[in-house]
Amino acid sequence: MAKLISKTYGEALYELAIEENKVDSFAEEIRILQEIFAGSRELGSLMNHPKIAKEEKLQVMKNVFEGRLDSELLGFLSLIITKDRYGEVDHILQYFLDRVKERKGIGVAFVTTAEKLREEQKQQIVAKLLETTGYQQMEMHYAVDQGLIGGMVIRIGDRVVDSSIRTKLSELQKNLMKIQLAE
Repeated sequence: MAKLISKTYGEALYELAIEENKVDSFAEEIRILQEIFAGSRELGSLMNHPKIAKEEKLQVMKNVFEGRLDSELLGFLSLIITKDRYGEVDHILQYFLDRVKERKGIGVAFVTTAEKLREEQKQQIVAKLLETTGYQQMEMHYAVDQGLIGGMVIRIGDRVVDSSIRTKLSELQKNLMKIQLAE
């Protein structure tokens, strides 16, 4: 359900940005908004509090952001508050930014390895991803998980390529269990 909400509202915001020819300016303001929302637990608590009236929440948003935020974006935030969707605002804004990256041909990859990669290894991975995915640019996020034992796991959107030794050992174990059960 949350994914549907973020897609519906995020897509509406994206279409508004295209219609108004403000994709880049919206993206920049949304990145700033995300930082503000992430850094202010009080604002999140206030906006999600069930006993605070929508009108008060709308007034807070207006007081904080009017004149500092594009009027269409402020109107969009007001709509989210009015429709009781503030709890999904992070996902909605992230959906918008993901659509902007998609439009610009930027792929986002999460690479997990058992050991920290050297710079030339990172460059090889980026080159291979650019070659195989059709993206023009990659935004890379690296993580280390020693539990992988070796190999790597790459996630781009909903696609996952898992060549870790942990997964291969798990598959081998399952196959051996099937053989033992069949005998």
